[in-house]
Amino acid sequence: MRNLEVLIIALILTSYFCSCKNTGIEKYSTDNECKPNIILIVTDDQRWDAMGYAGNSIIKTPSMDKLADEGLFFSNAFVTTPICAASRATLLTGLYERTHDYTFGKPNLDNEYMYESYPYLLRKSGYRTGMVGKFGIEVNEGIEDSLFDWKKNTAWPYLREVNGEKVHLADINGNYAIEFIKTCKDHPFCLSLSFWSPHADDGAEEQYFWPEYCDSLYNDIEIPLPVTSDPAFFEALPEYLKTTMNRVRWYWRYDTPEKHQRMVKGYYRMISAVDSVIARIRLTLEQEGLSDNTVIILMGDNGYFLGERGYAGKWLMYEQSIRVPLFIYDPRQPETRKGITYEEMVLNVDITPTILSMAGVDIPERYQGKSLMAFYNGKPYEWRNGIFCEHRLEDNDLLPKTECYRDDTFKFIRYEDKPDLIELYNHLDDPNESRNLAYDDKYSEKVEYYRHLCDTIVDELIAARIGRNFQTP
Repeated sequence: MRNLEVLIIALILTSYFCSCKNTGIEKYSTDNECKPNIILIVTDDQRWDAMGYAGNSIIKTPSMDKLADEGLFFSNAFVTTPICAASRATLLTGLYERTHDYTFGKPNLDNEYMYESYPYLLRKSGYRTGMVGKFGIEVNEGIEDSLFDWKKNTAWPYLREVNGEKVHLADINGNYAIEFIKTCKDHPFCLSLSFWSPHADDGAEEQYFWPEYCDSLYNDIEIPLPVTSDPAFFEALPEYLKTTMNRVRWYWRYDTPEKHQRMVKGYYRMISAVDSVIARIRLTLEQEGLSDNTVIILMGDNGYFLGERGYAGKWLMYEQSIRVPLFIYDPRQPETRKGITYEEMVLNVDITPTILSMAGVDIPERYQGKSLMAFYNGKPYEWRNGIFCEHRLEDNDLLPKTECYRDDTFKFIRYEDKPDLIELYNHLDDPNESRNLAYDDKYSEKVEYYRHLCDTIVDELIAARIGRNFQTP
């Protein structure tokens, strides 16, 4: 039995860390005149179902829905770390947090990783690269200038005076994005457009702020309460899970039914504002004659609790926290390859190799994701059958270090500082993850299997980490 377990784990890891160089993907021309333009849109705290196309019948996201309907939609997209700093570092570097070793409170992201980031490699290959919005990562002096030809980093507050008018930050970012696009007539471009929305303004009582044109949205709608928002569910949780930052911020946002209605509607309005900006960007692409050769990718940087489990925020390993929206709109694809939804598990670590493969740029050996262009010609013959997620913030008792392994049926969760606390859910039978099976003797072998699998993956990720003595090339 032990040998069989080791063999199974070895097979899983082989698939898990395999590169994507021989995917059988249709080859596009790599001449500069034919290379696609690429826009990567990253939203902040947009969970997977905060989008009409994902089945949300309340939220208004017609621009996102149209792009998803005309492209490839991934209904099981996840982040490897559910916090913005580490997740955005993963999007740039193609590496898990335990390998790139960056999150809040850590030293700057290593130069060597940045010199294999997608904007650096695209710029070297002839792309004009731009950055608008929330960079969200601390890097060494000069690194940002080596990544981007053009950048407009922005920050809160959400509402500010511009030429005597009150303008929302999402629209300011949209204006910058349009300005950049109009400078890209002679080169293929890659724009990293990173919205702050719908992240709450944590220091403000009202939390969510939106432009005036979204004021009337959702006024006459009753937002349903999540099933697990019942106080009895929270009271049944282990004490360790009752004192996290998720509960602290629940009091900021959802501790009364009236506040829950107001806050969720504000969250939705901020997403609708981003959707409006996307519509303006698409119109600009058409006006500039760029729409037929511009790929648009949208992904959230992490998920978000809207009162489930008596929680707010993200950071933990439940679906609301790690699952995000993701679609790829590629106008070059034939009509028969558009409007397809894939249920395979895909990750933020896959975005970086995807962008490079679209541009015809070699994928670095160290990348730990797999190019999503493998889905361009249909469901890949081989794809991962499980995902590993982690959260590694140091020295914060309110944000526990935690990790999970999720496959098609089960999710296993453990906590570094509380090793006796484990969770196992059958998320097919129990999508709310409300029945912990970890202490049921019937699942003891499965618990040990996942424990050993997580140990092995952690060792692989740590082994891939570099030292800090790299010299600038």
